[in-house]
Amino acid sequence: MHPELDNDGFLKQLHDWSPEVAAWLAQQEGIELSDAHWEIIEALRNFYQQYDVSPAMRPLSKYLKQTLSADKASSIYLLQLFPGSPAKVAARIAGLPRPENCL
Repeated sequence: MHPELDNDGFLKQLHDWSPEVAAWLAQQEGIELSDAHWEIIEALRNFYQQYDVSPAMRPLSKYLKQTLSADKASSIYLLQLFPGSPAKVAARIAGLPRPENCL
């Protein structure tokens, strides 16, 4: 049983998220989750718990630089993990609402 998604592939109910749901959502994106992915997903979920908002790319990079490292905050690194629109794709997999300012 898969959770209900909105038209953009984001969870309709944030409490439906689980690591299994994350793996399924990642699969929809053609992504197989590695430890590197999980590190970003956990950071995103922590950001959301702290600020009650999904970060767009710039705040996400700033947060990752503070909490992980400058290497993991680079847009090139994030694009390799979450191709296309890293903040949007990572937020979707992390079970968060669509980041503001993300098309």
